Amino acid sequence: MPESEHLAGRRAMVTGGASGIGHACAVRLAAAGAAVLVVDRDAAAAEAVAAEVGGTALTIDLSDLDAVDRLDLDVDVLVNNAGLQHVAPVHEFPVDRFSYILRLMVEAPFRLVRGALPHMYGSGWGRVVNISSVHGLRASPYKVAYVTAKHGLEGLSKVVALEGAEHGVTSNCVNPAYVRTPLVEGQIHDQAKAHGLTEDEVVERVLLEPAALKRLIEPTEVADAVAWLCSPAATSVTGSSLVMDGGWTAH
Repeated sequence: MPESEHLAGRRAMVTGGASGIGHACAVRLAAAGAAVLVVDRDAAAAEAVAAEVGGTALTIDLSDLDAVDRLDLDVDVLVNNAGLQHVAPVHEFPVDRFSYILRLMVEAPFRLVRGALPHMYGSGWGRVVNISSVHGLRASPYKVAYVTAKHGLEGLSKVVALEGAEHGVTSNCVNPAYVRTPLVEGQIHDQAKAHGLTEDEVVERVLLEPAALKRLIEPTEVADAVAWLCSPAATSVTGSSLVMDGGWTAH
């Protein structure tokens, strides 16, 4: 089997797989030979990505934890990617939004991992890859729910790494700075309008001010990192955070 098809015969689940990083991960894992389950609440978009990669679409709102528990989680690769952002000062942050974000970005991944581990343990092989963020390692103001959730995901990932090691299961995080996704591009457009800046200036002076490299990360770069963590070359990599932040955390 060519090394490029190292996931042949494996079943991979990608949450938030209908767009952005999730879409790129679905494409990349399918190229590595995996049968991909594209999980998203946008049914039409999930179906389109599933058709593109020869996979299967699963329409679900991951904040519905009972629905999460009903999923077939006999998968070999689990990519926890689904998430969202809400920006507000802590003293004004909506409490229901805080709960929703933690439910979607911490508790749902926990339940997905919990459900997937018995199959992985039984087969003696598994890969859990959590799409974290530079905000899993550093804080920014006005993003209390997102930063809290990503820090929680880092802890979850490390515990799974320690427990899964004897069963052939690795668990890691990928930690990008800002990625060129539709959500981020919308934020750039809005900030440019609000501050009278060009979109390039927003990227350099606002979003990536703490980073050394003033460029957005492409979703395919994150997907390549995910695929590498699932490859034979990364067999001994577990409990780690693969930082792709353009030097943000070098300060």
